[in-house]
Amino acid sequence: MFKFYAVPAWKLLDEKTALAMGANAPEVEPLNCAATDPNLIELALAQVEYRGFKARDRALELLSAKNPAVFASSPNDLPALLRTADQLLTIAKMDAGERARVWRCQCGTRYAVPVALVRPVSLSCDRCGSTIELDPTNSVGETSVADAKTASVNATRHSLSEFFREAMARGWPVLVTKAG
Repeated sequence: MFKFYAVPAWKLLDEKTALAMGANAPEVEPLNCAATDPNLIELALAQVEYRGFKARDRALELLSAKNPAVFASSPNDLPALLRTADQLLTIAKMDAGERARVWRCQCGTRYAVPVALVRPVSLSCDRCGSTIELDPTNSVGETSVADAKTASVNATRHSLSEFFREAMARGWPVLVTKAG
């Protein structure tokens, strides 16, 4: 189990160089990934490739040698990490499930109908028996028909993608460390 964060490159310098920079080095907060659950991070990275390896396996390999370890650094790893971010978003879209329109009865019962099957129809509520008009123009929203675990993993994929892009935009190395 691991987590990601990013810091400016000068923070990774050896102590002698860092002391020489001393007063010139501004204090900067590290950039932390919004995804904090290590189990979800591992699941999110399980199918994603980074430099010819599964990203999850690469992170574990780096951590076996050093903790924390540099996972990616700009500019050499920029294209590879951006491809990884794209893959995270693509897999999240594929796993998101079918889009559905949502209606609510006056008693609070929620009804979801896949977008492909939506047409105006009336039905009787299973809970209270009142009539519900399933008219596409008056639905309360649109959602994805996916289980809670898949939705959590997809949210983690989105967070990791945003984090990788932000770290590379800043030019900061992405570090991986053991969680816990």
